[in-house]
Amino acid sequence: MMLFTRTRGLPVITAEEATTLGTVDDLTLDVRTRSIACLRLAGAPRNRAVVGWSAVEAVGHDAVIVRSRAAAESVPDDAPEHRAAVGSRVLTEHGVEHGTVKDIAFDPVSGKVLTLYTALGDIAGERLIGLGSYALVVHAERG
Repeated sequence: MMLFTRTRGLPVITAEEATTLGTVDDLTLDVRTRSIACLRLAGAPRNRAVVGWSAVEAVGHDAVIVRSRAAAESVPDDAPEHRAAVGSRVLTEHGVEHGTVKDIAFDPVSGKVLTLYTALGDIAGERLIGLGSYALVVHAERG
């Protein structure tokens, strides 16, 4: 398990060339798959500031490793628009407030969202429905 907040600031290094592409500025979620779609980089040229998750080899506590510069430059055309998830307001599909996102745990291999940590408690990643400019939306708890 890895946290969004622990990933920010990590250097992104290519395995083939051993070069640093930049540092992780943020992660973009794909709510359809409930996983990370892209890394947003700081310190990279504008045309190379986004790396698709498919290029990621490993996410560790000291760095993010991508296969190669070429792999890092191939961002999927259908990549979702970036919306900052950490700090977002959380609502259920019925409009009930659930605080704000404090952090997000994800699987460092698959990029799957495991847990949303909010001001009012933890939410399982499979409850994620959407993320827009107004809020992150989750399914209400059943029961």
